[in-house]
Amino acid sequence: MAYSINAKDYFNTKLYTGTGSSNAITGVGFQPDWVWMKRRDGTSSHRLCDAVRGATKLLQSSAQDAEQTGADTLTSFDSDGFTLGADAAPYNVNVNGQTMVSWNWKLNGGVTATNNEGSLTSTTQANTDAGVSIILYNGGGSAGDTIGHGLNSAPEAVWFKRRDEDGNWMNYVKDMGSNGYINLDRTNGKDTGGSPVNGTDPSSTVITLGSFQSLNGNTKSYIAYAFHSVEGFSKTGEYIGNGSTDGTFIYTGFQPAWLLIKRHDQANYWIILDEKRVA
Repeated sequence: MAYSINAKDYFNTKLYTGTGSSNAITGVGFQPDWVWMKRRDGTSSHRLCDAVRGATKLLQSSAQDAEQTGADTLTSFDSDGFTLGADAAPYNVNVNGQTMVSWNWKLNGGVTATNNEGSLTSTTQANTDAGVSIILYNGGGSAGDTIGHGLNSAPEAVWFKRRDEDGNWMNYVKDMGSNGYINLDRTNGKDTGGSPVNGTDPSSTVITLGSFQSLNGNTKSYIAYAFHSVEGFSKTGEYIGNGSTDGTFIYTGFQPAWLLIKRHDQANYWIILDEKRVA
């Protein structure tokens, strides 16, 4: 089947080995605007960098910690990859000899836009072809506040993270329903103790916010990652397992290069799979 989008133009997994000194990672195939790094040969936190917050700014998907700044971590987003510093802290993105994986998304070549679609002004970098947007905003503190996301369809999943203080990642997934959430940094199942989107599914222009401090404290700083399904590139949804070795078949319409899976009816681990680490 022919698709209107070439998936490899917008996402690629890159394996590399740390050097403990300046390390240019090439072969991504484009300038990534969002880089997610993880050590493969030992325990360490996941590290996320994006061009909206800027180089050297790290978040941990596996922890509720506030944003960190590491001058020797990811120092630049380049035309065919990214460059790492000596990682003297260390933040475990370029320690000498450690084997690493990076997942890389292309958004809009580092170009951001001011978005006034919502009641709160946001800064967005959106790839409308791939259905992915990064949204930077300051909270308003009131349930029902809205932020523009810059996409041309309603997001089906949104991850929210507070930057200036510790706070859990709060994840909305449309197929789980608008009343409840799961946390990217925890193993918990769906929490029905409130709604990150104030009980309202996102629209084609805005995301409605609840009043949680983790995503909408007054004047506090936040980042959000928003996604909707795009034929031939991405699919967001829910499936039911059958417990069989001939397991449930999940139709996506294409061969996925990256999978993020989480059980939400009870506590269980997050799982990430990709095409480069299969063998």
